[in-house]
Amino acid sequence: MTIPLKRIDPFISYSKEHHFGLLLVWKVRQGIEKEINAERIANYIIYFFEKDLYQHFKDEEQLLFTLLAEDNVLRQRAEVEHNKIFNLVTSIKINKQDENMLIEFADVLEKHIRFEERVLFNELQVLISRNDLLKIEDRKGKDAQPLDSLWEDPFWK
Repeated sequence: MTIPLKRIDPFISYSKEHHFGLLLVWKVRQGIEKEINAERIANYIIYFFEKDLYQHFKDEEQLLFTLLAEDNVLRQRAEVEHNKIFNLVTSIKINKQDENMLIEFADVLEKHIRFEERVLFNELQVLISRNDLLKIEDRKGKDAQPLDSLWEDPFWK
């Protein structure tokens, strides 16, 4: 296992959002364990994706992944995993009762976040130039906040 490097400032907002993504994974698993109706869990996944993950992924794709060559193996893996998560969310929207899809979503999202934190971000922090840092510096002001206060069905409790 690769140990994450101390995050440099421009990456901190991404790592904070990853924390909330891991909380989403935990909530999905709690819901499954408590035998909560799959549709309730699916609705939260869709809500979280639309309010948080979608923009997070787009920011990573536009501001971070482009710092690596298109044929870079780490960039390609991250992009493939983003596409897989997008496709899973689309499938969940279509079939909210598929508990196996919810479990797969949680597993894929967790593995993806761990990859970005332990491998991709470490690589980027070593390779990134001062000019590239300045390009993503503006995002630093985006403070990740939990979305739970706006959600009326905390099924995981």
